[in-house]
Amino acid sequence: MKSLKMILAVAFAAMSFSAMAQVNYDDARYAVWGENAEQRKSNMLANQFLKESVDNKDYKAAAGYLKQLLDQAPKGAQGIYTNGIKLYKTLINTAKTDEQRNVYIDSLLYVYDVRLQAFADHSRYGKAYILDRKAREYLTYKPEDREGVRKIFTEAIAATEAKTGKANQELVAIYFSNLCEDYKNNLVDATIVISEYDRFSPLFEGAEGEAAELKNQFDTAFGASGAASCENLESLFSKKLAEKPEDVALLGQAVSLMSRAQCNSDFFFNTAEKFYSLKPSSETALFLAQGFQGRSEFDKAMKYLNEALAAETDNAERAKLYTRIGLISIQTGDHSNAMNAAKEIKTLEPTNGYAPYIMAQCYAATASGDFSAQAGYWAAYDTMNQAIELLGSEPAIQEAAKKMASAYRGSFPTKEECFFNEVSAGARYTVTKGFASGVSTTVRYR
Repeated sequence: MKSLKMILAVAFAAMSFSAMAQVNYDDARYAVWGENAEQRKSNMLANQFLKESVDNKDYKAAAGYLKQLLDQAPKGAQGIYTNGIKLYKTLINTAKTDEQRNVYIDSLLYVYDVRLQAFADHSRYGKAYILDRKAREYLTYKPEDREGVRKIFTEAIAATEAKTGKANQELVAIYFSNLCEDYKNNLVDATIVISEYDRFSPLFEGAEGEAAELKNQFDTAFGASGAASCENLESLFSKKLAEKPEDVALLGQAVSLMSRAQCNSDFFFNTAEKFYSLKPSSETALFLAQGFQGRSEFDKAMKYLNEALAAETDNAERAKLYTRIGLISIQTGDHSNAMNAAKEIKTLEPTNGYAPYIMAQCYAATASGDFSAQAGYWAAYDTMNQAIELLGSEPAIQEAAKKMASAYRGSFPTKEECFFNEVSAGARYTVTKGFASGVSTTVRYR
């Protein structure tokens, strides 16, 4: 196969020589290839040999032709750079030493620099395109140079803005994710991260499809950076909302980021309530309910949950709302309301672990007293074990469920109590008191 390629290469070269022999290299059209006819002919041939050498993996020859073209005919053709980039990326990936690899990386970046000088004004593959590609290559091959990464991405974004009137969303998302990582590693100040977030967030307004994924990447990076502290976020959004207090998109952005940061200031709650009043949703109601629950303002929490339930039709969202209602009701001692919420959850989502988790606590709440009431602990234990099996995706809640199940087991009736009530271990028993009334369970001794 290799010999066939060489034969074809020689054949094509012969054809090229024959065709080029007819060319008038003094014609002004060929001026980009050199200063005189002889140089132009040599460089045009070198351009053909460069491609053939790269295709045939003769990288030493290719490097020689590329150097000749970059020195003598940098404006000759875009193909010079396409092949030059292909050449050095291949050499980088096959380098045997770090020193060799670094030399090839520098050569690759140099190819982009020469291309920028030669074709910055190209209508399609000009400055914006070249800097975009260089920025991505820089991040791939020199990720340890954090300042260099930030610099080249800033230049690439600016070039795109200058050409199209707005920044490239993907380029911004990559840049901003790296900026946030630099903040986490104490390489940049929080004010820079917040300033860049403030600068670019309007770029993602109304994002849909792939753009929505980039927006999520952009917002998630900010939220996870640590720069998005409640104090910093309040400083950022208080100024913006003072100018646009009715801006729904801005309010939603503030609520989303501040809820991720687990803010609980009056500013956050006022902002969230304002957003909910303009755009009611289950998601915002849950934000508010969880926040007010944390502040022990249970009436407000239940208000938003019930309002959301009245309007929500999606079963999954309704299950989330009932879950929060059930948990708050347990916390406030309203076990009757908690039990009703648990039944609704079970109807909506039979495998939702929160239904048995809440039910078991209701059973246990009325299991104190005489033997028939204590039997409720058997039902509570069984039901909490169902919850444990279903709560695998909620490790913290699952761990709490295990502790409660252990406590219920420790509250089972004693062997003597069972004897006096004429029941023995392993027998079936139907609970007759409390919230577990009517539940069939198994007799076990404490």
